[in-house]
Amino acid sequence: MNKFKKLYRDFFGLTEATGKIETDDPAQAETMAKKGMNVKLVKPGMTTEDLDAVGHEDADIDNDGKQNTKSDRYLKNRRMARKKAIQEIDIDEAQLVNNLTDYRGGIEYVLRDPATAQSVAQEIQEWAERKGFTVIKKTISASGKIGYFYFRLGQDPALESQKLQGYLAQKPELKHFRFNVKQQASKQPQRKI
Repeated sequence: MNKFKKLYRDFFGLTEATGKIETDDPAQAETMAKKGMNVKLVKPGMTTEDLDAVGHEDADIDNDGKQNTKSDRYLKNRRMARKKAIQEIDIDEAQLVNNLTDYRGGIEYVLRDPATAQSVAQEIQEWAERKGFTVIKKTISASGKIGYFYFRLGQDPALESQKLQGYLAQKPELKHFRFNVKQQASKQPQRKI
């Protein structure tokens, strides 16, 4: 190593890459070492291999040269469990599947955790009253998983639905919600035309 290269390396705290060449042949290891190469002598069949290309993985998951060992099966099961858990996770925010024209004053929502039913309903009611909505009806199912609000329609239902949808979509406690007016038993007979 020349003097300037060493000075540069020492000044910036750099180290040279010391890649070891692995071989299972003692004679080859000795000749490479005489040439100044960094050689590692390993047991036959234990040389490390490159990582598998994406989509072309083999049964040797931990790349130790042996297939279907106990550690390979463990890693495979662990990866499968993670993949399954990721697929089962719902999105954090409520799904935005409501059309603005569907809003008629009623909102039905499903909670992730029924234990939070009362506090979530209270938060929604307080927010709605601050924003000028009038709550006509508020119910929570016996299980606590489903809640319902019925608001008095204002002058601009489209704007109201946007506000409600924006607020409810950002609540992590809600699994999903929809605009829905629960039908009440009609007290007046229907006329046929």
